[in-house]
Amino acid sequence: MTIRERTQQIEQRMLSPYAALSEATRGRLRPEEECPIRTPYQRDRDRIIHCNAYRRLMHKTQVFLSPRGDHYRTRLTHTQEVSQIARTIARALLLNEDLTEAIALGHDLGHTPFGHAGEAVLNEVYSGGFSHNDQSVRVVQRLEKGGQGLNLTYEVLDGILHHSYTPQGGHACTLEGRVVHYADKIAYMNHDIDDAIRAGILAESDLPRTVTDVVGGSKSRRITSFVLSIVENSGEDIRMDPDCQAAYQGLRSFLFESVYTNPKAKGEEEKAKEVIRRLYAYFTAKPHKLPEDYQTIVKQEGADRAACDYISGMSDRYCVTVFESLFVPRSWGM
Repeated sequence: MTIRERTQQIEQRMLSPYAALSEATRGRLRPEEECPIRTPYQRDRDRIIHCNAYRRLMHKTQVFLSPRGDHYRTRLTHTQEVSQIARTIARALLLNEDLTEAIALGHDLGHTPFGHAGEAVLNEVYSGGFSHNDQSVRVVQRLEKGGQGLNLTYEVLDGILHHSYTPQGGHACTLEGRVVHYADKIAYMNHDIDDAIRAGILAESDLPRTVTDVVGGSKSRRITSFVLSIVENSGEDIRMDPDCQAAYQGLRSFLFESVYTNPKAKGEEEKAKEVIRRLYAYFTAKPHKLPEDYQTIVKQEGADRAACDYISGMSDRYCVTVFESLFVPRSWGM
């Protein structure tokens, strides 16, 4: 018996009947020989951690563009916090923690530079429409490994696609994917409050009593309350009790009004949007200027698709560097 087979036997004995067993995966687009040590979901997790798009998350905006401070969240630290919360829930519910972790680590790989501002611009200028959910799947299926993709399992791809609401609607096909959906929101709401307090945009006392009376006033108490509610109320599906669900929705609404549209937090976004608009116009007009890796996409899917892929994959600082190299005059010298 291999180590992988032993692990899969443990899954059969220990996990909930609602869990997604790794031996029952719907598989990969391209069949592969099984690893003697790792289950399919463990392999997916490792492939995501080692891919280029995952490393670029460390220099992508979460809420605040290029914050001056070491403790503000980036897209990478957000991803790690989502993974931690999701794994805690999955373990408590006896779900497949490896699948949960793989989905959580991959859920934001398609996010643009400058956060949701960049996503909104690409959705505006690209005729095919743009959402980071779809792009995250495209990254792991089409763009990574020189165009080969990571060849992830169906369940991980489905969880990545459905981690947030999509135009197509629907939920992840596994409970593990639905856990990540909740963990994503729990993580970003609470760490965005933390960052907004650090930035002087909010005080903890500003949080609505309709939320704090139910789930608590501190970050740790809020996270614990949401997680406990999910663990105590989930079974065939993932859910909270009505009071916690109302507090969860109320907190999201409060943040959209007080932080996500706050001029102090978003004052530079129009500049960031214009950077992306101009880069997109430039590369769609001059696709031969795109890096060599994207020339195959130009030929197969068009310049607009290639430009969208290139720009969405940029980190914030690389996006600014490319913009400056194309549109900002350099000092003359011999």
